[in-house]
Amino acid sequence: MTDLFAELEWRGFVHHATPGLKAHLAKGPVSAYCGFDPTAPSLQLGNLMPIMLLLQLQRAGHRPIAVMGGGTGLIGDPSGKRAERPLLTPQQITEHVQRMRDQMAQFLDFDPGPAAALLVDNAKWLVPQKLVDFLRDIGKHFTVNVMLQKESVQARLEGGLSYTEFSYMLLQAYDYLHLYRKERCTLQVGGSDQWGNITAGVDLIRRLENGEAHGLVAPLVTTAAGAKFGKSDAGAAIYLDPALTSPYRFYQFWVNVDDRDVESYLKLFTLKPREEIKQLLSEQKKNPGARTAQRELARDVTERVHGEAARNAMVASEILFGDFDPRNASGSVFATLAQEIPTASVSNNDALTLIDAVVHAGLATSKGEARRAIDQGGVYVNQQRITAVDKRIDPSDWLADGHLLLRKGKKEYALLRRS
Repeated sequence: MTDLFAELEWRGFVHHATPGLKAHLAKGPVSAYCGFDPTAPSLQLGNLMPIMLLLQLQRAGHRPIAVMGGGTGLIGDPSGKRAERPLLTPQQITEHVQRMRDQMAQFLDFDPGPAAALLVDNAKWLVPQKLVDFLRDIGKHFTVNVMLQKESVQARLEGGLSYTEFSYMLLQAYDYLHLYRKERCTLQVGGSDQWGNITAGVDLIRRLENGEAHGLVAPLVTTAAGAKFGKSDAGAAIYLDPALTSPYRFYQFWVNVDDRDVESYLKLFTLKPREEIKQLLSEQKKNPGARTAQRELARDVTERVHGEAARNAMVASEILFGDFDPRNASGSVFATLAQEIPTASVSNNDALTLIDAVVHAGLATSKGEARRAIDQGGVYVNQQRITAVDKRIDPSDWLADGHLLLRKGKKEYALLRRS
């Protein structure tokens, strides 16, 4: 039988753990929860690490509980934040919770069974709370001097911390207490910035229930270059919602990860066994330019998040940056490309020369510029170099569903679509 705690350590999920957690996991199935902040309209790449941690626990026979912060999201977690976030409306929080609930089902198994995942919204037990009762029953077990020592609070003291956010720790601790009482949940997991909040809950359960509860936090994921994980080159967040980050851009993020990061990402974000990861890293070392490990990482994660759309994203990427022949691509692949590169429409009845096509696609500002580019061998039709300036676009040049892929130079692409 696999030693789960040792497996989690090998994969990089263990930064801090409460004493006795390894023995607690070995006793038998436990219920473990992680909270997710609904202040964004979608889960982000930063959420993937705790989700994969829950998935690893579920695969080992433990029950994962995903807690959507419909209640705590109304307050805002100060952990890892330099400034207080603007408060969202209850309607916004509700909409975000629903979107994230749907995304969570792509990872965890909610089908009936002993380890079936559970998804709950803490608004159901936090919002009905009465302030005076909460302060008497919960608040009296927290001392301000201990709360001030927590890292999430310390980091914000100089810049200012409202009482609203200062109280967040009590709410998260009460979440843990509620789940302990109702679901017999004895483990809370998260990122290392949650350690103070998690141990507050562990202590509250011990005080009120004389119960055994544990915490496990993984290190916050960063890149080898020291940047925050989950951001595009432009600094924008990478979302799991395809309407906010397309499957193509999602796939490209993983393909482009630094060689120094690929091993840790394969361990954290895939379920691949040790031997397969070892083999991928060996192939990567022999031929770094092929990016074998990155491509397999990108395929695995994109398929898990986006399902069948991942195939179109992979083929589109191979057309632009690999050696996939666009003549073998489907219309859905070209639809993916149309979202990522400049695209123009032409009438079915238009008789185009290559010069006209290059100008219409925006790859040249004039026919003279287009003619020179073709004559110098810098223009490609469906990835085939064309040097004949009198070339006409034939019916056979139009690929699946009426698409023509044009390229000028090494990287300047455009797509024409017949309509």
